[in-house]
Amino acid sequence: MSTNLMLHEPPNALRLITQAYTSLLIMGFALLPTQFIAYLYFQQDPALKFEDHLFHEFAIAVATLEGLFVTYVTWRCYRSSGEPLLRWLTLGFLAFVLIYSLHGAFTGMAHRNIWLFLLYGPASRLAMSILLFVGLLSYNQPSDELKKRSDTRAWLMWIGLFLTVDLAVALIAYSRYAGHPAVRLSMEGGALLFSALNVAALLMRRIHSPLMLVFGVSVTWFALSSLAFILAAPWNHMWWLAHAIFAGGFFLLSYGVVRAFRTTQSFATIYSQEEMTARLAKSMADTQKALQQVQMSNQRLERLAATDPLTGAGNRRHFIEHIGAEIARAKRTGAPLALLSLDLDHFKDINDSRGHSVGDEVLRVFVRKCLEAIRPYDSVARVGGEEFMVLLPGATLDAACVVAERLRSAIERTAFDVGAEPSVGVTISVGVSEFGRDGDTLDGFLNVADQRLYRAKFEGRNRVVVT
Repeated sequence: MSTNLMLHEPPNALRLITQAYTSLLIMGFALLPTQFIAYLYFQQDPALKFEDHLFHEFAIAVATLEGLFVTYVTWRCYRSSGEPLLRWLTLGFLAFVLIYSLHGAFTGMAHRNIWLFLLYGPASRLAMSILLFVGLLSYNQPSDELKKRSDTRAWLMWIGLFLTVDLAVALIAYSRYAGHPAVRLSMEGGALLFSALNVAALLMRRIHSPLMLVFGVSVTWFALSSLAFILAAPWNHMWWLAHAIFAGGFFLLSYGVVRAFRTTQSFATIYSQEEMTARLAKSMADTQKALQQVQMSNQRLERLAATDPLTGAGNRRHFIEHIGAEIARAKRTGAPLALLSLDLDHFKDINDSRGHSVGDEVLRVFVRKCLEAIRPYDSVARVGGEEFMVLLPGATLDAACVVAERLRSAIERTAFDVGAEPSVGVTISVGVSEFGRDGDTLDGFLNVADQRLYRAKFEGRNRVVVT
């Protein structure tokens, strides 16, 4: 699979070109409203206006309802993830809704007090752009604690602040300074400034996650809408275009919020296709490594479950299973099968006189010698304290007797050296049986070998009994 991926990997030059092309497309889309702004600025007829109060009230009502919905969804995302950026986004949307809704509510005041009608628009955009900028500065900060996310008093304080802004705008609208160009320009220019700061911060921090890309395009459109409002006069085409540009940016940002809500409920943990591919490759590699480790652990556990921990020989449970499989094969093929039942003579005396550590070392050396005396496909198991069995597939009773005698002689000649202690002399008694000849069941096969072992011990030990 990895070879196929390497074969289909595009050249670096092509990757760079496509990346540059993608960046240009994104920048072109972000700056698309500038073309319409420039066209109207140079080509529109100042006398052309579209003053329709009912349509304006309907549009602001729709924008308010959408703003409330997006505010709620953003707040739900924040409650889930605790991401500080989402907290400030929620506040930004809430500020926009609570201030901007009066821009529609006071549409009927356009002829009696134009400033009470006009100033709520730039005030809402200024408040939202400031809160979005603060939120961007908190990007990738640790999540808020659960207590802070559900602090009702903090949210009520912010709502009170936004309502205070509403009151302040009303006071300004009825003051003698309401018509001064600096009032509206400071609000709309402030919104333009903070939106531009948002874009600059995104570029300087090199934030490239997909939802933050949506965020960047949205605030670019917010900045351009403020520019259009500055260039516009009430009810002319530039003024309506500014509304459309702002609505487009709001739609984009709300899409990002809904996208977050339907996935990770966080702006920081939505990944691009390249990041997802890289993370998927890493996850697959980690999973493969983990599977290999699990397989190795399972193999070790299987070996531990089938092996006597002291000597390394098979244990009784595993040996009985192995005998069962060999008996089935012998029945199927007619091949002979023999068994040796062995016991170390006077082993209790070794433990009592020399200690259990010496006895343990004797058992380990005995197993090594036993493995040297049998064939590679024969098997040895410890079935008791000093009791062992050796299974000889393909061996007749006579062949097994030869193996048993060779093993008995080798053990008798071996000096069991156990460190600084004097060497220990060890002998063994062996009983031999052949499947079919000495029983055609597992229990019968084993019992005959054990009975012959007991006979060898009864007759004086250090011997092999076959019949």
